[in-house]
Amino acid sequence: MKFLSVIAGAAALAILASGASAGERYGKRPPLTVSPDLSAPWVMQLKRKPGAARRAAEARAMERVRQVMDQPRPAYVRRGIFYDRDAAQPYAGSDYRERQLRTAAVVRPERKPVQPQMNPIYLPQTVDYDGPEKAGTIVIDTTQNFLYHVQAGGKARRYGVGTGKPGFEWAGTHKVTQKRVWPDWRPPAEMIARERAKGRILPVHMKGGPANPLGARALYLGSTLYRIHGTNQPWTIGQAVSSGCIRMRNEDVIELYERVSVGTRVVVR
Repeated sequence: MKFLSVIAGAAALAILASGASAGERYGKRPPLTVSPDLSAPWVMQLKRKPGAARRAAEARAMERVRQVMDQPRPAYVRRGIFYDRDAAQPYAGSDYRERQLRTAAVVRPERKPVQPQMNPIYLPQTVDYDGPEKAGTIVIDTTQNFLYHVQAGGKARRYGVGTGKPGFEWAGTHKVTQKRVWPDWRPPAEMIARERAKGRILPVHMKGGPANPLGARALYLGSTLYRIHGTNQPWTIGQAVSSGCIRMRNEDVIELYERVSVGTRVVVR
C-alpha cells in the first residue's frame, strides 16, 4: 500500500508539472480568426468608421459593381450573384458588401423594339422602260407599288412606294403644283373624323419634322389633297397602306425632289 501511495504521488506531481509547462507554453493564446463573410453583418451594425482596409475593400467592390453596370452585354442576377448572360459565369468576388450591392443593382436587359424590314426589291434602281411616257414624267404603278421617273434612252429610275389601301385607290393624271421641304401636316376633316371613330385622335396641325407622317419632302399633285411624300414608317413601303397619297422612303423622296420641278407630269395607274 505504501508503494502504491508513492506511485500515485509521483503521478500527481507529473501531472502538475505537465500542466504548469502547458500553461507556460500557452500563456499567450493565439488570436481568434473569424471569416469576414460571417463577421461583416455584425461589424456593419456597429457605428464605427471602417478602417482603411475595409474602406479600400468597399471601394473595390463598388468599382466592380460599376464595371458590371457598364458591361455592354446584359447581365442578370440569380440568388444574389451577377451572371454574364453570354458566358453564364458569375462575376468574381465574394465580399459581403459587394453581394449586397449586386443584389440591389439588378441589371435588366434592354429590349429594343424590332421594326419590320422593307423588301429589298423596293430599293431604288435604274431599269429599262419601254412605255409611252416622255422623259421627265413620273409614272406610278399602284398595283405593283412602284414609281418610275422616266429618263432618256429607254431607262427609268424606279422606287418602291406605299399606295392607297383598299377603298382609297385612285388613278389619274396631274402635274406637280408645289414642292415642300419638311412639310407641315394638316389632316383633312374627313380623316380626323374617320380616325376618331377608331379611337385615334389626330392633330389639327403638325409641324414638319422627323415625327411628321409626311416625311422629309412633299410634291403636291394638282389641286387635290394627294401628295408624293416621305414617311416616318419606311417599313410600309411596298404596301397598300395610305389614304391615297404616294409615300416613299425619306432618302428616296429627297432624291426625286431634286430631280423634278414644278409642272412635272404625274401619271397614276
